[in-house]
Amino acid sequence: MNGVINVLKPPGMTSSDVVVYLRRNLKIRKVGHTGTLDPEASGVLPVCLGKATRIADYIMQGNKVYRCTMKLGITTDTCDLTGGVISRSDQLPDVERIIHALSVFQGELEQIPPMHSALKVKGKKLYELARQGIEIERKPRKVIIMENKYLAFYPPDEVLFETTCSKGTYIRALCRDIGNYLGCGAVMSNLVRIASGNFHLAQAHTLEEIIEAYDLGQFVELIIPMDKALESIMPSIVLDESCKEKISHGNKVGSENIVDQSEGVTPDQPCSVFCGSVFMGIGYLNAYGNRQVVQMKCVLI
Repeated sequence: MNGVINVLKPPGMTSSDVVVYLRRNLKIRKVGHTGTLDPEASGVLPVCLGKATRIADYIMQGNKVYRCTMKLGITTDTCDLTGGVISRSDQLPDVERIIHALSVFQGELEQIPPMHSALKVKGKKLYELARQGIEIERKPRKVIIMENKYLAFYPPDEVLFETTCSKGTYIRALCRDIGNYLGCGAVMSNLVRIASGNFHLAQAHTLEEIIEAYDLGQFVELIIPMDKALESIMPSIVLDESCKEKISHGNKVGSENIVDQSEGVTPDQPCSVFCGSVFMGIGYLNAYGNRQVVQMKCVLI
């Protein structure tokens, strides 16, 4: 069973908990998620099954869309409501200033990851160090926030907004930084991921729906084929059907065998490779001597 399932992760479970739950209940050995979602957050979590675990890193590259509730006038050591309170303030900004602050935190930014995160430094997860009372210096990471869209204000101190951002953006850190900018502090009080790449909340399935479909023999209908999961992430190359045996063994084939390709195919960049209508895996165009060839990175047939 190979493909991707769009899981609606419930709050209270880690992404790894979801993987363990599905592996046990679906009796599938190879299961992997495509990026950590905070335990208290809910929403879209693409989960790869079987051979699709080999494309998880590519699926993770897609942009993310989150709907976040931010609570003003408080800071905590976790940057959300689960942590210990560091400070409180009753000097809260008006809506106009909040909207301005959201606009300031757009574009390419440098973001310091929270100590309470799964990011590893020298082989240690930051949250493991934080639980021991150890705080270490974290290097800022470049992230891109395409848009922060103000949605609503809930008096006296909560703001609902939607953010579209690159992989690796911490929404808790975004709330922390906006709170610092406003001078009152802020934490994330609720988070829902409404899209991850081309996976959207409207098409996500709860764990209960997945298990029910499995029990009824309808689980295959929920699985997104690997080539469909990669459609918006990378371009594609279609080779002549006669190349199927060579490609299936990982051999190079000359670019003269390309019968079609989508926009965006460039040398040395990953793309989906087909032989006719059959998805073969991920490969790339590569210079080989004085000619171009299609070379496979991973065969998934």
